[in-house]
Amino acid sequence: MSGGVRRRGPARGRLLLAGALLTASAGCGLTSGSPMVDDVTPGSIGKGEPLKGAHLTVTSKEFTEQLILGAMMGIAFEAAGADVLDRTGIQGSIGAREAVRSGDADGMYEYTGTAWITYQGNSKPITDPEQQWQAVHDADLKNGLTWLPPSALNNTYALAMNQSHYKEYGTKTLSDAAALSKSNPGAVTVCVESEFANRADGMPGMEKAYGMSLPAKNLTQMDTGIIYTQVAKGSCTYGEVFTTDGRIKSMNLAVMRDDRKFFPNYNVAPEINSKALKEYPEIAEVLDPITKKLDNTVARALNAKVDVDGEDPHQVALDWMKAEGFVK
Repeated sequence: MSGGVRRRGPARGRLLLAGALLTASAGCGLTSGSPMVDDVTPGSIGKGEPLKGAHLTVTSKEFTEQLILGAMMGIAFEAAGADVLDRTGIQGSIGAREAVRSGDADGMYEYTGTAWITYQGNSKPITDPEQQWQAVHDADLKNGLTWLPPSALNNTYALAMNQSHYKEYGTKTLSDAAALSKSNPGAVTVCVESEFANRADGMPGMEKAYGMSLPAKNLTQMDTGIIYTQVAKGSCTYGEVFTTDGRIKSMNLAVMRDDRKFFPNYNVAPEINSKALKEYPEIAEVLDPITKKLDNTVARALNAKVDVDGEDPHQVALDWMKAEGFVK
């Protein structure tokens, strides 16, 4: 799911900080942090403690999913024997990326679409997820960043509706929604963020790609969290959502399939400082099994534990890693 401009994620407005609370911006570095002190030992990862003696710093952006992913990375390093400094929770994307690029942090989980569009300045996404990752990987090597293999977790945009509207209108894809907007224009009302309402990879681009032309009165702009509750109540037929948000499951929303593959891929992958990876190449093998396990179903369940149930992001990450047998 997003860059300094775009990458917000399931809880962009929240400051639920696991471990360290810090603020940083591009070029400013990291200002605080605290050691991770989880009592973990190797499970299926970290056997032989290949990172013993290493001092590694992990970072993340400030929203729920990022806090969970940052904790996963740190816990994995701990299990592999490293001393880990927790500097998760940076506001905005640019500060977190800059921390890894500059060496103030050694790694984070980042989104391929964010790097491709926001950091690397491209306007057109690559529709194939693997090719998108490869392009990002190749372009970032000159920036001192190495992208490890990606996960299936794709935190991108979508439109969703409540079950009542789903049963009434029966739309399953964005093409279906576009057809409905022509056959029954008043039926298609959409709740969106102001950013989504104006971005080329948001509402304007989606309307163009699907041949939709909604009147302004059919669009209502509001904060992210409010969108979910309004859609669930039926105030809007459709609402802009993020595909890994736990509220999709908790509110039993039906997500429209992007059948023309308009929205960019925002697959999560470890973004590691290249110098750190050269010094500790074992980082790759430690993280790979975790990354392979991540998908939208896992993300929605874990994000919901924080955003719906009020649990701590770090504890959610630790519990999941223990349940999966990655650590003990």
